[in-house]
Amino acid sequence: MKKLVVLAIAITAMSCQQNKIGYVDSVKIMDEYQEKVDVEAKFQKKAETMGRKRDSISQAFQMELQEFQGKAQSLSQQNAQEQYSELQQRGQRIGQQLQQEEQQLQLTSQEQMDSLVKKVKKEIRAYGKDNGYTYILGGGEGGSVIYGDKAKDVTDAILKILNDKYEN
Repeated sequence: MKKLVVLAIAITAMSCQQNKIGYVDSVKIMDEYQEKVDVEAKFQKKAETMGRKRDSISQAFQMELQEFQGKAQSLSQQNAQEQYSELQQRGQRIGQQLQQEEQQLQLTSQEQMDSLVKKVKKEIRAYGKDNGYTYILGGGEGGSVIYGDKAKDVTDAILKILNDKYEN
């Protein structure tokens, strides 16, 4: 009889345990996470500055090329070809340097975004653990939650934590 009572209690305890499941809208978190917004703005500003630099250098080089073309007729053919070749090589070096700077900016931007994604995931895991969740699923575009009860949406709570930590 004792074994039957213990078994009944164990079955009741197991049936009472339920998985606590929530979900986050990953797109909303990344769109509204202030640190991510600030990082994007910083890199957008750098990209615009780099674009202006590229345009300025290109414009100066074009003017130099036009100036050369104006005086090339008064030079010997060999001298004109040598100077034109030097101009072309310098133009290629400048173009390569600008391209490398743009690639470096893109790489740095991507590294910072990857770091932010890791930070968001870490915060979601901590929130889930601290609040007794068995699972927190990712929703939004390309997420795994097609439908979710709004009561199970923890997006705003996690977003508030992230933004509060960023501001402090």
